[in-house]
Amino acid sequence: MRAPLRWVLWDVKDTLLKVRASVGEQYCKEAKRVGLNLNPVEVEAAFLKAYRHHSSRSPNYGISQGLDGRSWWIRVVRDTFSQCRVQDPALLNAMAHNLYYSFCDAENWEVFPDSKKTLESCSSLGLELGVVSNFDNRLKEILRVCGLLSHFSFLITSEKAGIAKPSPAIFEQALQKCGVPAANIAHIGDHYLNDYLASRSVGLHGFLLDRDNKHKHPDLPAEHRLSSLEELPSQLQQHIN
Repeated sequence: MRAPLRWVLWDVKDTLLKVRASVGEQYCKEAKRVGLNLNPVEVEAAFLKAYRHHSSRSPNYGISQGLDGRSWWIRVVRDTFSQCRVQDPALLNAMAHNLYYSFCDAENWEVFPDSKKTLESCSSLGLELGVVSNFDNRLKEILRVCGLLSHFSFLITSEKAGIAKPSPAIFEQALQKCGVPAANIAHIGDHYLNDYLASRSVGLHGFLLDRDNKHKHPDLPAEHRLSSLEELPSQLQQHIN
């Protein structure tokens, strides 16, 4: 007799919501506020280079190296603008500080049209909801201003946990909060390794959200792949009773 589902764990970025404009556009908007006219394409390329560099050098916001999310992001933003020939330290610090906090504003995020309805449907099935996200500690405020926070019983960010997906350890923390075995829990996210494979490796019912039909993995059963969150409740219902 299979264990009935009791919880659904959620990834957030690119699963429930996404950044509304490109990073290049967001950063150029901030630069314009201080009198700088930069090229969004150049800034975007500089950001990707800086992001990859710091992610490699200091994974998961450099927590193990004594950093935190805020200081890690400030380094990324400073390096991004430095590559675009902005050299004034005071200006770099001001823009980095402003951008870090501006990403807590609802205007910078777009909630997917199927997110709220699906969260409500899952709750109406009697399921508890939690978050497991590779994100910094701004996530709680972002979910609040986007009208999603009240759906969740707990949030685990990789910054707070000190470990990131796909490590099983972050899911083990979630299991402790849920208080039920892995077989009673589902997880939904958009990343094949971090969400689907990682969650299933610890015994959760993993589902992969593939909005753009980009995942072509031969070992991915059709019933585990969702093209929309609207498909999730009916899949979960099969595991409830």
